[in-house]
Amino acid sequence: MNTNYQLSVDTGRLAVENGTANPKWFRPDVDPHNIRNLMQKSDAIAIRDTAIWLGMMIVSAGCAVAFWPSVWSVPFWLVYGVLYGSAADSRWHECGHKTAFKTTWMNNAVYQLASFMIMRNPAIWQASHVRHHTDTIIVGRDPEIVAMRPPDLARIALAFVGVVDVYIAFKRMILHASGRIDPEEATYVAAKDHAKVFRVARIWLFIYGCTIAAAVLMTSLLPLMLIGFPRLYGAWHHVLTGLLQHVGLAENVSDHRLNTRTVLMNPVSRFIYLNMNYHLEHHMFTMVPYYNLPKLHELIKHDVPRPEPSILAAYKRLLPVLIKQLHYQDAVIVPDLPAGATPYRTEVEKLRPHAV
Repeated sequence: MNTNYQLSVDTGRLAVENGTANPKWFRPDVDPHNIRNLMQKSDAIAIRDTAIWLGMMIVSAGCAVAFWPSVWSVPFWLVYGVLYGSAADSRWHECGHKTAFKTTWMNNAVYQLASFMIMRNPAIWQASHVRHHTDTIIVGRDPEIVAMRPPDLARIALAFVGVVDVYIAFKRMILHASGRIDPEEATYVAAKDHAKVFRVARIWLFIYGCTIAAAVLMTSLLPLMLIGFPRLYGAWHHVLTGLLQHVGLAENVSDHRLNTRTVLMNPVSRFIYLNMNYHLEHHMFTMVPYYNLPKLHELIKHDVPRPEPSILAAYKRLLPVLIKQLHYQDAVIVPDLPAGATPYRTEVEKLRPHAV
């Protein structure tokens, strides 16, 4: 058993024993009727957005292939890459919550497709994401913590081109295809779902094998530019936005206002990201579909920190904290609440001396 896994198990066990795990999360006091209205799902909106996404992928891929291998193909590959390697991340996420479409099979279909694009085994990541929401940024429990302290800045930089993630994804794919599961994954994936994990991995390896074979037979990278490589050259946007979800905020707390941030973004990024820039709202009310998150933001803004006004502004605040954490791991951002908001719980007093 590797050291990192042992640390995760020990820390996770301690989190359970001291009551940090599975906290009772703070929620704003709002009219349940309003929340129920916002939870209403719409096939029409989700079909429209999915059609735009897939349609843009088809058009950009068609133009890229038509101009291949000239430099004129580059802009189209850049568009295709972001739609494949970043927009798929948000579609995986929202359809994994089963909130994008009203019709179940539509959620499942897009979830499977997006999971393949982003190289996340659908059964593994369904379980992983449930744990993420149950124990958000609880060290040793949340399997989706992007940057532990002190942050590995080199690894974060490599994530923008997908190198580390793709390497790990293929290692896990081969492991799963051989009928085995990673020990850490076994702590949150039910035994009854292991067969699904193995089956998907074998199908995916077959698809990638066929893609590589086509590239060899054609003596061209073109098949890989369409399947596989976009996970590398198109990853930057989902990393750019994803880092802003929780990084630099508090660990081991029971108030999402302390560990999750909302960032106001431009319309293009919001489409790619499916409104997950309203991330604090999403964590507080996970069953509200992405297209209703702006309305939810308006409903609860009196009781949550003011959102960062842009991606650039958010990074201007985040980067100094990451650098400080290299030498002082307790450095943390503690967002200010608006006047009249429900105060933070007493745990905030432990954070104040370390606030940056």
